[in-house]
Amino acid sequence: MLAALWAALRVYAVGVAVTMVQLLRRLRGGFRPPELPLQADRVAIVTGATRGVGLSTACQLARLGMRVIVAGNDEHRGHEVVARIQEESGPESAHFLFLDLASLSSVRSFVRNFEATALPLHLLINNAGVMLDPSGNTKDGFERHVGVNFLGHFLLTSLLLPALRASGHQGRKSRVITVCSSTHWVGQADVARLLGQSPAPCALAAYAGSKLALALFSLRLQRLLSALGDPVTANIVDPGVVDTALFAHAGWGTRAVQRFLGWLLFKTPDEGAWTSVYAAASPKLEGIGGRYLRDEAEAEVLGAARDLELQGHLWAESCRLTGAAWVAVGE
Repeated sequence: MLAALWAALRVYAVGVAVTMVQLLRRLRGGFRPPELPLQADRVAIVTGATRGVGLSTACQLARLGMRVIVAGNDEHRGHEVVARIQEESGPESAHFLFLDLASLSSVRSFVRNFEATALPLHLLINNAGVMLDPSGNTKDGFERHVGVNFLGHFLLTSLLLPALRASGHQGRKSRVITVCSSTHWVGQADVARLLGQSPAPCALAAYAGSKLALALFSLRLQRLLSALGDPVTANIVDPGVVDTALFAHAGWGTRAVQRFLGWLLFKTPDEGAWTSVYAAASPKLEGIGGRYLRDEAEAEVLGAARDLELQGHLWAESCRLTGAAWVAVGE
């Protein structure tokens, strides 16, 4: 009980700290969208693009002229989103493909369906995530935060890497953008905990652990890409605390703050998406990987996320659990 309480308090403390920083910035003039060039020749996949930050990300990329694949597990909602984007940005600006990150089989089906489109792939934005979801374990038996937030994206990225490699080139590389969270700072740097093999003290701790796992994964991915000389980069983005349905299963206190003070303390979904869009489209990041970005600027990642031994152990175990086949990187 005390362990669960302590873990939850640490996550809430991070959330409070981030909202206070956001409040100060809003009082000093607010957030400003990045100025980015049009990119009509690019194709992007955005997971979790039917709601919240993912939806805003997809809409903004389409406004830049990109063709966006809306990836989500709600087919009806997905087609509504595609119609909305197409009305604003043109008939070829968006397409929906079903993706349930809680099922590794669905991840593989999604990749097959994408490959059948014969489209190139320049951007993969690993955005989808759950927090305090009461649905139980995933279809493959993984703790839900681990399975949806991390392992589903781990497998998805491995399967889409050939398409990303084929579409990138020196001077215009493809990009993998992974959405993390400041809560990764309180994730426990233990592989068994990160993968749910040793139960987390509470659901909030499992959420924080899944975000630390994503940071570890993205940083090691960049090492892999650099070692192989691939025309692909990998970066991490932190959207901040955003007014979305991610808090639907949070405690009544958090939901009350969101309802009555969210307009002041939380970012809007558009504001939360700006760092993802910046990471995906900014010429300043051409050829640059291994960065942790917040508010369209480089920020600090937890030191443990750069632990090569921890990265390697998590990577190997994740390959075993998902069946992903990655080229090994020498230490």
